[in-house]
Formats: sequence, structure tokens, C-alpha cells
Amino acid sequence: MAVDPEFSIIFNSLKTIMQEETPGLTVLKDTEDDFSVETDHIMPNKKRLWFGGVQIRKNYVSYHLMPVYTNPELLDEASPGLRKKMQGKSCFNFRKNDPGLFAALRRLTRTCFETYHEKGFTTA
Repeated sequence: MAVDPEFSIIFNSLKTIMQEETPGLTVLKDTEDDFSVETDHIMPNKKRLWFGGVQIRKNYVSYHLMPVYTNPELLDEASPGLRKKMQGKSCFNFRKNDPGLFAALRRLTRTCFETYHEKGFTTA
């Protein structure tokens, strides 16, 4: 799949947010179009708890945050603009580079990480 150059810029910006705001999490995937991290917490199904990831799709770049799926109250402080980018319960889709929304997403990612840490899902 040929990647839209704008999507590569968006992907790299979002990947940087995920990397910087999730210190100590294990990198599960790291390719030019797919990046994801998981915790060391083992779930009842014997798998690690997935935290989130960034993926280039055909028409947008997706940013997934599992903590907002399991703790929807984390979205209470999300801006209306960021909420408009949501698809489903834990995914945000972007077609354009938007530093303002990316800053809001950074804050939300930090809050999600802190919440997982408070619950004992991370050791960082």
C-alpha cells in the first residue's frame, strides 16, 4: 500500500506522543505504519493488557487508547474537537496534522497512563 506522505507525518507525530507518554511499556509493534504498546499486566486470558497504538489506514491515521474503553470517564475532560475525531469507544481518526488536537491527545494519553499506573497495570 502506498502511504500518503501527509499520513506519514501524522503517524510519526502520533507515534511520538504514544512513545513519550507511555514510559516503560512494552513495544508490541513498530513498523512504518503500525506502532503499539502493551503493559506487563497479565489478564485472566494470560495475555498482556494492551494500552494502545497508532496505525496508518487507507483514509486516515488511527490512534487507539484502550484505557478510555475500560474507563470512559477519562473522556470527561476531552475537548469537543478531540471527541469529534472519535470512532467507536477508544479510537481517534485523523486525516490532517492538527497540533492543537494532538496536544489534547497527548494530555489524554498521559492521563490514561497515570490511571493505568494507579491501578497497578504499569510499573513505570
